[in-house]
Amino acid sequence: MRPPPAEPHVEPSEDVRGLVSFRRRAHNRRNDVRSSGVPEDESVVSRETPTDTHAGHYADTPIAAAAERASQVLTPGGSGTLPRPARPRIMTVANQKGGVGKTTSAVNLAAGLAIHGLGVLVVDLDPQGNASTALGIDHRRPGIASVYEMLLDDVSLRDAIQQSPASDRLFCVPSTLDLAGAEIELVSMVARESRLRRSLDESVLAELDIDYVLIDCPPSLGLLTVNAMVAAKEVLIPIQCEYYALEGVGQLLRNIELVQAHLNKELHVSTVLLTMYDGRTKLADQVASEVRNHFGDTVLSTIIPRSVKVSEAPGYGMSIIEYDPGSRGSMSYLDASRELAQRAALEGGLA
Repeated sequence: MRPPPAEPHVEPSEDVRGLVSFRRRAHNRRNDVRSSGVPEDESVVSRETPTDTHAGHYADTPIAAAAERASQVLTPGGSGTLPRPARPRIMTVANQKGGVGKTTSAVNLAAGLAIHGLGVLVVDLDPQGNASTALGIDHRRPGIASVYEMLLDDVSLRDAIQQSPASDRLFCVPSTLDLAGAEIELVSMVARESRLRRSLDESVLAELDIDYVLIDCPPSLGLLTVNAMVAAKEVLIPIQCEYYALEGVGQLLRNIELVQAHLNKELHVSTVLLTMYDGRTKLADQVASEVRNHFGDTVLSTIIPRSVKVSEAPGYGMSIIEYDPGSRGSMSYLDASRELAQRAALEGGLA
């Protein structure tokens, strides 16, 4: 039987020879590392990586930097202290457009203020109860006193307040699904727009040493939102860095003007917070620029970036500061809470 013809010899291309040579060098390098007892990832470094192996240099890596930030946040007193207002600042967090970071901002700003030693009360005025969930309050528990009963004068503020497990300086008046029907029930009541203002007992706030009251509004301009605006002196508007978020702001401002004219002359927009900023898009920069041009100094210099961690945190009943204290989202909300408190210090009105 005749043997099969030999296959013609084909010279490998330059690319193939280079790849084989690279693999050989990498294989030899790994063998050298193993025989020397030095971990491979410590011996093979890029030209940009400093060769000094002292611990201090590792703080330049993203993971080490995040760990260092988290350690500082979680250390008692590590975040420092913030100036206290002379009397509780009552702020309504409002924007009738949904999905702009209203509840997320209310919860995380509250957590940021609390971690600096300030007393904070979050009033969850949204029937969905997301703020209550994020603060670790079981608002679905049967018989729990909520903001619904408080608005109807069935319970007092003292009875409705729940302490968040995240901090002994963080409190919440939870919301339940019953609140969805509150607007219908309030229609026939006397002074229906002022029910929340009358419920916020100043003696209870003083007893609990509350410095900030943040009212999380539903994504609408109904009676619940009007109650929040009548109860507060300041409005904090979170604005998502997208075009559609700008469309609803005009109507919100008109409603604020109506409340100012007829129900609460002291109400004003004190703070605008840019949220869900995506630095990869030009649109985010354009929206941020337009908002700053329109609102001027009321816009916080801190911008909240779009972050998966921020979205994950409520699922665990936590704020981002508790869930991932070293993340970009956590650092941004901490910076925003500091800026919020320090602006008050510059404008006066402190204890």
